[in-house]
Amino acid sequence: VIRQSVACLNKALCHLKDIWEEIGIPEDQRLERTNVVKNHVKSLLDMMIVEEESLRKRLMTSIEKCQKELRNLCLELQLPPFQDKSSTMLQQEKDLRMHVEVMLKEKNQRIQALKALTEQDQDLCDLLCFQPFSISADSVPSLEQLEKFRQHISSLTAEKERRHNEFVTLKKQIILCMDDLDQLPETSFEKDVVCEDEESFCLSKENIDSLKVLLHQLECRKAENERVCGSYREKIHELWERLQIPQEERDAICEHMTLSKTRNMQALQAEVGRLEELKLQNIQNVTEAIRNEIAVFWDKCFYSSDQRQAFVPFYDDDFSEELLSLHDAEIVRLKQYYEDHKDLFEGVHKWEESWRVFLELEEKAKDPSRFTNRGGNLLKEEKQRADLVKSLPKLEKKLKAEIEQWEHEQNREFQVNGQKFMQFVTDQWESYRLEKEREKQERQLKKSKQTEVDMVYGTVIRTPTKRRFLGSTTPCKARKLNGTSSTGTSNSTIRSVFGGTVCHSPLSRPPISACKVSARTPGHGKPPHQGLLERNKENICHLTGGVAGMTKVPASPQRNFSINSVASTYSEFQVNSSSSPTVWTKRARA
Repeated sequence: VIRQSVACLNKALCHLKDIWEEIGIPEDQRLERTNVVKNHVKSLLDMMIVEEESLRKRLMTSIEKCQKELRNLCLELQLPPFQDKSSTMLQQEKDLRMHVEVMLKEKNQRIQALKALTEQDQDLCDLLCFQPFSISADSVPSLEQLEKFRQHISSLTAEKERRHNEFVTLKKQIILCMDDLDQLPETSFEKDVVCEDEESFCLSKENIDSLKVLLHQLECRKAENERVCGSYREKIHELWERLQIPQEERDAICEHMTLSKTRNMQALQAEVGRLEELKLQNIQNVTEAIRNEIAVFWDKCFYSSDQRQAFVPFYDDDFSEELLSLHDAEIVRLKQYYEDHKDLFEGVHKWEESWRVFLELEEKAKDPSRFTNRGGNLLKEEKQRADLVKSLPKLEKKLKAEIEQWEHEQNREFQVNGQKFMQFVTDQWESYRLEKEREKQERQLKKSKQTEVDMVYGTVIRTPTKRRFLGSTTPCKARKLNGTSSTGTSNSTIRSVFGGTVCHSPLSRPPISACKVSARTPGHGKPPHQGLLERNKENICHLTGGVAGMTKVPASPQRNFSINSVASTYSEFQVNSSSSPTVWTKRARA
């Protein structure tokens, strides 16, 4: 390039020389002109050199400036120092300048993000009454700081939503309670809650707590109103029944018998006052109604006669307001006493009911007609009786533990009709045992008497037949048992007490251990034939001779049995039926 420049310059000077010679410019002028060309070229080159030097200086200055900015930006953005790998000054300046631009853009983005997050944080902190997030607004935040700030904003936003939902729920409940109480907002806080926009309400923890306190107060007042209204309604119903208020007057305030607002409470209070006045005007009728109610609770609480007589006003006929107030206080006390020990009293009632059913089943077990029932009632009764035999001791054990705890807490005895309950239970079982023992002795006595009669007059062996059930008119076919004597003449029968229906006995005579044969009453039956007495003298001699184990001789053609002659339980009846053929076979052989 230099050679070409020199050649171009020489060619230009030669061309100028030819032009000057052709023109005829003298030699001295040609030298001057040559010097002018030289000076001009030199000046031009010097100027170009100056310009290029200036460019080099600018590049160096730019590089230094970019490097300085890069160092500062790396420090502000908390990034590692920039490593320059350019080969030329121009490329280095270009790379540094572009990198500075990128880092400045990153700095501006972080600053804008910080500004936006700071504004959100300020709004949320003002709404929630929190302290702002601790971060410097003058410095460029790092990526980690911005991420923590965003998480903080997210948590504040979630807390705001939670508190807002809680506020909306509390506000609705407060409005409902105020409506039920017929109450308008009074304080500035209540007006802010009820009347102001939901978004403008400060959701601070103190305000939320104040809302909860306000709601609790309103609910307490509402509950108190409901309790008062409930007591008014209970009192109104009680006075309605005592005073026999007609239905038309009751319907007049039916709208106030369900709601518990202030106006309803006032209406109920007025009705109670009106009924109280009527009560004073009808003291005798009201007092007698209360006495009937007291008697009911005496029965529920198992009061003895001494306890009942202890309430002297119950027997006073001088009706007055003081007497009525004493009765009112007594019925309130009894109701409270019953409610406090309701479970225990109900347990005693349950035991009494079970005991009553048990005694009824025991009484039914003596009824012979239950064996002719086709509906399965016999098995049901036996199952029910077995269940009661198991459940009664368990219930008594449970009641005993509850009564002991009650006596320990009350420091007095629990009595039923003036007697300790467990002693009462023991007495009932003892009475039951004595009754069973008495019935057993009666059966043994009748058995011994029947044995004497049979040994004197003899017995008749009959062929058992199918039993005809009550109400049946179809005769049953006779059936002979194995080993039965053929000396029998007719089937023995049992005449039922139910309508006089005749049923054929399944055996010639039930076993003595399971039946009761009605003995002949002297003077009411046909006396035995004289010849028969003569023929039985031999039996009488054997009887007086003390011969043990003598078998009965059939003699009597027919015998009537009473109801008690049937087995007392189904199990005895079954055992007797299975054992009868063998017994009568032995008697026949004898």
